[in-house]
Amino acid sequence: MPEPSLPELEALRDRLHAQLAAVGDFRRGSVSENYRRCGKANCACAGPEHPGHGPRFLWTRSAGRRRTVGRQLAAGEVGKVRAEIARHAEFEEICAQIVEVSERICEARPPAGTAAPPVPEAEKGGSSSRSRKRRPRR
Repeated sequence: MPEPSLPELEALRDRLHAQLAAVGDFRRGSVSENYRRCGKANCACAGPEHPGHGPRFLWTRSAGRRRTVGRQLAAGEVGKVRAEIARHAEFEEICAQIVEVSERICEARPPAGTAAPPVPEAEKGGSSSRSRKRRPRR
């Protein structure tokens, strides 16, 4: 299959940008359903067959290095938050497609001042095993 032309790639990128704008509200993270035992000896949850009190729904997300932030959700919020998390996955997929198309556009676009795209150079093999200076062993 032949490579699409530059105008076709630009049109595809414009369509992806329109899809991205239509994603709507989204958020990162996940929703978990939890059951807990209260610890009271005479409570029904102390029995071996009882799953515990709940369900409680917790929305968690990463907030930087080794830090997770969570918030308990009300029962009415769970569907809304799960839909927003699904839209975040859609957002990430569209972004990945935009990056791929943009890279193809960059390769297809001729350098400034020339009329034809450059001839691709043969790709160099992997780096040599001595690519950086090593310290002597002690």
